[in-house]
Amino acid sequence: MVELNKIYCENCLDTMARMPDNFIDLTVTSPPYDDLRNYNGYDFDFESTAGELFRVTKIGGVVVWVVGDKTMNGSETGTSFKQALYFKEIGFNLHDTMIYLKDGFAFPEAKRYQPVFEYMFVFSKNKLKTFNPIKRKTIYGTITEIERERQKDGTIRATKMRYQLENGNLGNVWLYGTGYMKTGKDKIAYRHPAQFPEQLAADHIYSWSNKHDLVYDPLTGSGTTIKMAHLLNRKWIGSEISKDYCEIAEKRIFAYTMQQELF
Repeated sequence: MVELNKIYCENCLDTMARMPDNFIDLTVTSPPYDDLRNYNGYDFDFESTAGELFRVTKIGGVVVWVVGDKTMNGSETGTSFKQALYFKEIGFNLHDTMIYLKDGFAFPEAKRYQPVFEYMFVFSKNKLKTFNPIKRKTIYGTITEIERERQKDGTIRATKMRYQLENGNLGNVWLYGTGYMKTGKDKIAYRHPAQFPEQLAADHIYSWSNKHDLVYDPLTGSGTTIKMAHLLNRKWIGSEISKDYCEIAEKRIFAYTMQQELF
């Protein structure tokens, strides 16, 4: 068995091997795809990781997989789609294909439009059990008051209508600020080469889990998912094979446990 609220500095396959079946409520993670970044030279076994995630995810649980594609020889690799289809092959439902839209780009492209998004594939194991939608004001609403006037021909016509805007579910394209001190507020986290935004992790944790549910990140990196699960009163487990990244994640969690600020 594994302890809760702990980051394991090891291969995630070793951590999950000690988990029982149907154990995790929600996984939020981003894999090191297409060698776009240097992750301290460690290999990543995608198919084994996906298979173990299916086993340890509870019935009705969710895996959020944030991924993009490298461009090689003038063509995108399509790794994101291949991985999504593999998740379906092993039994997951592709509940939603969401977009993580960035407010800028790091490396301008000369012969293509600037790449400013990644996919956020939301997989469920059987029928989804939890959904806490993030709301926004819609352009539509309900009529709360109607003023009517009698016309010269004797008919009555509505002349003014007042509307109350209603809350509707947010769309599935989510925009986040990226870059130094926009992706996150912990300076130590920028020692990791590729973070996703803290708010992205928080939004998914809020959407697909409830308080005291168990959140997992098999590729913890700088610890963003773990930090936000902690702040949102979820139980959590992390796995990270790199000792350097483990230390970053553990320091971030310790800082927020002790309400300290890291520099």
